[in-house]
Amino acid sequence: MGSPAYRVRRATLDDMGQLMALWNSMHLPADDLSRRVTEFQVAEGTDGQIAGALGLQMAGTQGLLHSEAFTDFALADDLRATILTRINSMATNHGLLRLWTREQAPFWKKNGFQAPTPETIQKIPETWDRTAADWLTLAIKDEEVVASLEKQLAMLMVAEKQRTAETMARARVLRILVTVLAFVMAFAIFGAAIYLYVAHKRATLP
Repeated sequence: MGSPAYRVRRATLDDMGQLMALWNSMHLPADDLSRRVTEFQVAEGTDGQIAGALGLQMAGTQGLLHSEAFTDFALADDLRATILTRINSMATNHGLLRLWTREQAPFWKKNGFQAPTPETIQKIPETWDRTAADWLTLAIKDEEVVASLEKQLAMLMVAEKQRTAETMARARVLRILVTVLAFVMAFAIFGAAIYLYVAHKRATLP
């Protein structure tokens, strides 16, 4: 369930003051996060005050939700839902296949996040610390289906390139034949003209 009183948008440098205060209140590394402010989606009230923030770091087809912070934890789940709706839309637009988080609020498991299998955890980018034991993940798209579609697309592109190359080769051969035929016809016409000229000369001799 979302929180219609709040709108979610991307954080800007103008939000730095509010975000620094929010991160410090949550004992998060505010100085480090301040250099990554545009990773954050913020839930803003009608009064312009930020009530919650959640970071989304993207690496290839993987997205990391991190550093959630709220001014009032009584609103946290509603704000999480509102922010997650926007993040899901962003994930689709950016071609993400899977979301990850180390946030441990019950909300995440209630909304489909679960512990990864040993095979799935290998998808975590190395810079995100695969060895951590508290990962949760949510598949946005079926990665096997996407991989299969990408493979089929690649095969279609190869086949199309081959057809294009074959068509161009046939066109080159046709151009050569047309050129040769044109020379033959020109030569024949030239020869006929000479023959007619000589024949006419002979006919006019006394």
